[in-house]
Order: sequence, then structure tokens, then C-alpha cells
Amino acid sequence: MLAAGLPASLFPMADLAVMGLAEVLPRLRALRRRLDEAVADIEALRPDLVITIDSPGFSLRLLKRISGLGLKRVQYVAPQVWAWRESRVRRFPGLWDRLLCLLPFEVEFFARHGVPARFVGHPVLQSGADAGDAGRFRARHDIAPDAPVLILMPGSRRNEAPRLLPVFGQTIVLLMQDFPNLVPVIPASPVVQELVARTAAGWPAKPLVIVDIDEKHDAYAAAGAALTKSGTSTLELALAWVPMAVTYRVNPVTGWMARRMIRVPYVAMVNLLAGRALVPELLQADCTPEKLRATVRGLLTDARVAAAQRDGFAAVMHALRAPAGLPADAAALEVLDLLDQT
Repeated sequence: MLAAGLPASLFPMADLAVMGLAEVLPRLRALRRRLDEAVADIEALRPDLVITIDSPGFSLRLLKRISGLGLKRVQYVAPQVWAWRESRVRRFPGLWDRLLCLLPFEVEFFARHGVPARFVGHPVLQSGADAGDAGRFRARHDIAPDAPVLILMPGSRRNEAPRLLPVFGQTIVLLMQDFPNLVPVIPASPVVQELVARTAAGWPAKPLVIVDIDEKHDAYAAAGAALTKSGTSTLELALAWVPMAVTYRVNPVTGWMARRMIRVPYVAMVNLLAGRALVPELLQADCTPEKLRATVRGLLTDARVAAAQRDGFAAVMHALRAPAGLPADAAALEVLDLLDQT
């Protein structure tokens, strides 16, 4: 958005990049302050239309606060109430004029609750994750042709990465016994780049920490497997045909609550879209170096396991296509259509 001409951002998006009850509580005062700032800015500018993007904890509160201003409102990325706390749907009528969904099954879900929604396709399809160059990546980093490349994705939030990086480091120690020339690669957001580099500095195989988007896609093309947190990263890897295992570890209190509230059988988006356990999920107590090592070893050595995942990825990517055109164009057309309505 900045590259497209947005004059300035009110505050860094990283200020909102927090999830989980135990993780949010210490930040409540700062989050309320950011919400007040955003509301005040909208009241001053009186734009023709407000688009809130994802971040339901913040966005839905913002939409409610500005509901009396008479502005047109679009929520892009539906709140994932189909996963947990379905009763929250009752609060949605009146919050927005149009809800744009990234996942095909969401339209039917919201329709059952009397909330109109429109599927516009998933922007991951335009990410370029499938356009990497493996040879270029290996040449740039002097990686031998037979050296296995392992993608590690511990998360882009400051409170995510510290929970997964230590277990990833211990997993690398074990995997080096199986693959002495293993090359770990960590695509990191600028928010956690320094933290990742500092934490991983003492690993037996020092990982390549990369921030550049194109280089990340090149790394995908060179990779034989990936360990990733749940979330959009699973869709990026699936688009790039990288066999993966999904793992996650949160505060024990948050994990205890989540187990009792989640209403879907899987946490990995690729599994939800496939309707089956297409990729392994190693969560909380199963997020151990020994289990991660065994899973990665299978992905790197058993061609049948990797091929089975890739076959499933094709169907998942097909399901994410926009009804017509590219996802970004479909979303933009919905916004323009609403602006044209008097």
C-alpha cells in the first residue's frame, strides 16, 4: 500500500501482530490506544469507504466504533468464526456493507447465519510462491546439488517465533545425524529477523535467514521439505509444491482454551481445504524435536509421502481460485461496485 501511494501509516502493523489470550492481555492498553487513533483518523478524514483487512480482534471493534458515521464499510478476510466461537456471528449484522471471503466454504457458512458474503479467491495464488528458481538459490548460497534444503517457518509475530525456534534448533541437531549436509532456511519477516538470526546463531547448521520475497520463493523451489506454523504459510508452501509438516506451540493457557473451543478437525489450512489430514499436524505436546525429526526424515527420504502431499496440493489450489479473474481483481471489483452504489 505504501508502494501504491499511501502517504503514511498511522502506526506499524506489527503493533497488531499478536494472538492468544495470554499474549494479548499484556498489550491491551497499547491496542486500545491504537484503536482510538484509528477511529479518530477516520472521523477526521470521513473517507468514502473503509476497508478493514483481517485482524478481526481489531477490525471488528473498529467497524463497530465507526458504525454511526454513515460510511461504506468492507471487511476483507472473513473472521474465522467457523473454527471457534460460532456464536459471535450474531454480532456481525450491521458491522459492514460487504464481507469478502478468501475460502470457498465460508460463503455457505455465513449464509446459514443470515450474513451475506462473497468469495473472491485467495491472494496466495498471486504471491509468486510457485515461481522460484531452485538453481539460482543453490548457486547464490553455494549449496551442493545433493544437499537437502529444509524450510523452517516459526511465525512472523514477536510472540510466535520464540516458542518454535528452540524446538526447531533441537530438531536440526537431530536431523544433522541423518543429513550431515542439511541446509536450514528461515524466511523471516522484518519484525523477527534479528530475533531469528540471534536465536539460531548457535545451531550446528547455521540457517540462512532471508527476508527478500523473491529469494524466499527461490528457497521454496530448492526445498525438499518444510516445518511450518499453521496459517497462510501452509498455502504458500502448497502452491510451491513443498512437502510439509505443520507444528505449533502456544502458551499452555492459550492451548488449553483453544482445545476446548476449536470446532474444526484440523488447524492447517491445507488440511481444512482438503477435508483430510493431507499434511501431518504436530501441535503442543506433539511439537517435540524427536517427532519433528522423524516426520521431516520421512518427507526427505520417502518419495511416496512427498508425492501424495503434492497430489493433494493441486486440488487445494484449485479450490482457492476466484470465480473469475485474479483474486485481487475480484476483491477490487467488489469494492468499486459498492462505491458505485448510492
